[in-house]
Amino acid sequence: MTSPNAVHHIAISTADMKSQIAFFTDVLGMSLTGLFWMHGVPNAWHAFLAMGEASFSFVFIPGNEGKDTVMGQTHAGTGAGSSAPGTMQHIALNVDTMEDLLNMRDRIRSRGVPVFGPLDHGLCHSIYFAGPEHLTLEVATTDCVEHPLDSEGTWIDQEVVDLAGISPRELQSFIHPAEFEGQSGGVEQPDYDATKPHLGYPKEVYPSMLKMSDAEFRTRPEDREPPGLSKTK
Repeated sequence: MTSPNAVHHIAISTADMKSQIAFFTDVLGMSLTGLFWMHGVPNAWHAFLAMGEASFSFVFIPGNEGKDTVMGQTHAGTGAGSSAPGTMQHIALNVDTMEDLLNMRDRIRSRGVPVFGPLDHGLCHSIYFAGPEHLTLEVATTDCVEHPLDSEGTWIDQEVVDLAGISPRELQSFIHPAEFEGQSGGVEQPDYDATKPHLGYPKEVYPSMLKMSDAEFRTRPEDREPPGLSKTK
């Protein structure tokens, strides 16, 4: 099936790159693997931290520091808090075993950061804590659970299905998505359709961008060379 098979990276805006890197390396033990200018974005830079085979990324773009955090709007504040549609409610990081989860709790607490749990959710065990700039964070494991997530409807509540307005036919299509056979990149860019999601590019340039060929979207050759290698030459 043509579908994603893992998280490549999660990107979070920051106004304090150093504090975020310090927290995620010291408190969570994630190693810094990249810190460089953001390709194609003037005066912006980002960091990558290792998270198993995936990465956790922070992005600093000038102007971030002037934006306000408003609990209940921009940030949820807790795993049970609300935030505006499309914003991050919380992020859950994975560990493999219950022992790993308890050791992670020890590590977080040893850095002076309060953490609650584990809570047994049936599908996973989770601990909860906060990160810099009011991030709401979770670490979870599926170790020692009786009923893990599956595609058999085990964790689908018909009452919630009804609240979401999902019909029986739609539910089955969601559980078992249609197969898709790609054309190795041969499908053309669609015309503008206001009913579809769109990136937030300026309206004066977006129509022209949609008419550009795929070959015109390129990174600069120098962007593809790691900065640490170029300095050793």
